[in-house]
Amino acid sequence: MSKRFIISVIDDLSGSGTPDEIVAIDEFNDALRANGQWIFAGGLAAPVNASVIDNRNDANIETGKPLFPTPENFSGFWLIEAESLEVARQLAFAGSKACNRKVELRPLL
Repeated sequence: MSKRFIISVIDDLSGSGTPDEIVAIDEFNDALRANGQWIFAGGLAAPVNASVIDNRNDANIETGKPLFPTPENFSGFWLIEAESLEVARQLAFAGSKACNRKVELRPLL
């Protein structure tokens, strides 16, 4: 039975991929689709566009800032299906190589 994972791309900018990196990412995406491992992928806007919302107990709070104001952030992600954690790790290594960025791999619950 397949498990689902998120591969988050770590960068200090958003939309910073070079033309060669974009080609490699497209090829990685095509391979995920061809192997039935693709669920969804997307890029994220820069953290300057983020805002933390807290409406617990009708608090109606919006910070206008990201949760973590750090130089590194998530600039994109892949949602994938893999037969095992080991296969997901292999895909994370391939994704990191394709986008030329560090990535974080996490299983979905």
